[in-house]
Amino acid sequence: MRTQLLLGGRIYSSSAPDATAMAVTNGVVTWTGEDRTGRALHPGADEFDLAGAFVAPSFVDTHVHTTALGLALIGLDLRDCSSREECLARLRAYVQRSEDEVVWGHGWDESSWADGVALSTADLDEVAPGRQVYVSRIDAHSAACSTPLRRASELTESSIGFHPQRPLTTDAHHAVRSTARSLLTVAARSRARQAALDHAASRGICAVHECGGPDIAGRTDFAELMSTDHGVEVRGYWGEAVASASDAHALLADTGAHALGGDLFVDGSIGSHTAWLTEPYADHAGTGVSFHSADAIQAHLVACTEAGIQSGFHAIGDAAVGAVVEGVRRAASVLGGPAVASRGHRIEHMEMVLPRQAEALASWGVIGSVQPMFDDLWGGESSLYATRLGAARALTLNPFALLASAGVSLAFGSDAPATSIDPWAMLRAAVNHRTQGSAISPRAAFSAATRGAWRAGGIRDGMAGTLAPGAPASYAIWDVDELVVRAPADTVARWSTDPRAGVPPLPALDTDSRSPRCLRVVHRGRVIHEG
Repeated sequence: MRTQLLLGGRIYSSSAPDATAMAVTNGVVTWTGEDRTGRALHPGADEFDLAGAFVAPSFVDTHVHTTALGLALIGLDLRDCSSREECLARLRAYVQRSEDEVVWGHGWDESSWADGVALSTADLDEVAPGRQVYVSRIDAHSAACSTPLRRASELTESSIGFHPQRPLTTDAHHAVRSTARSLLTVAARSRARQAALDHAASRGICAVHECGGPDIAGRTDFAELMSTDHGVEVRGYWGEAVASASDAHALLADTGAHALGGDLFVDGSIGSHTAWLTEPYADHAGTGVSFHSADAIQAHLVACTEAGIQSGFHAIGDAAVGAVVEGVRRAASVLGGPAVASRGHRIEHMEMVLPRQAEALASWGVIGSVQPMFDDLWGGESSLYATRLGAARALTLNPFALLASAGVSLAFGSDAPATSIDPWAMLRAAVNHRTQGSAISPRAAFSAATRGAWRAGGIRDGMAGTLAPGAPASYAIWDVDELVVRAPADTVARWSTDPRAGVPPLPALDTDSRSPRCLRVVHRGRVIHEG
């Protein structure tokens, strides 16, 4: 048995808020405290000089799409295009140097462009004549597609979500995405997955929750990911509804998933006008799209609970969240609240939720898997949400403080590639919410990205996501300019050990703070990234 002693840094340990050293034995944290004491208690240990770095539990991202993220990282990423012209110019340049059977791109967002006009079929046919082109909107719930790809997908004017020029949504989008997916080679998918997981590790992440499903990346890609050997741990969520416990067990066995939830769609997204609302959009006819009713939600929850399987749903709009709340209520009336709570079922995104709904969800142990970067990108009085919903409704979105105060356990994710993987930016977004009264504290935000994220993945031992003795040695080492802690008087102290705070310091999370640089990531004692 060999012990490594990390010395000369700053250890984020609630059991010893002023800890400057940590001992790890056989992949488990065995001690935190002061450097000199550590040397005395662990003679002969392998010593690692932190050189003043900051050590904290590594992050867990509770909502990712691994292969899609990788395709954006190594291919055509359009997320930072500031205009339609820039987007098309980048697409044209990529097409000229690519010989792939399908041109796969992601991330355009017309809501940030001056003209506000989405990419059209004609646009793609002009810059990529004769090519099969699939470029998804930033939320991945709609996509602009070239004529050859549309023809290969056998779309008709009667296909739900079809338009000859505008981006495709719902069934039409699922059909072209399936066709585009089939044109990706095994090698391309493998490179993409490797790039995505490497990228996650470089950002201090030791585990991700893959949210797959039949209309997202398909079973082949999901199976390949589940069998991928990588230091980043992958928990697989498969988004397909079942009606009985036996069906749930069979689907879990067939897919290799860990749970039957994630992006099990109840609705779509606000940006693509497919989130299911109780009142019409402010800039679009209709109230969005419903994929599952409260009856179907109840059936899935009952089946998974009886099978002892965690489940969950993608629900963004208020009508979608309302349907899930009603489905959980019905399941609890059949099985009892404690039985439902025992599985830790989840709602992904949950952007529009009322106080009474939050209280009910907390009583049933439902976990909120939420994405703070959504508010950073599209929140406030004048961004996408305000355009789509009107300012009054927009300011009610992503109410993290409401959920936390109601007792809903929060877990943070990126929904990558919808948003970039940057855990510290994600924490800044949660702490500096655009809507007054919806932000949460730095401690609560950090917990939601570590302990809360492990809890959302079914680990409820109270140790995962901490650096307390007995916890798995899953941690990241960061180059940090400054550590701060807010004492009860709301004062800020550099490297504070104020006993009134009772917690260790974190890097600054002000809006203008920069993300620390990741130096090393260790998961269960194994080094998975070295920066």
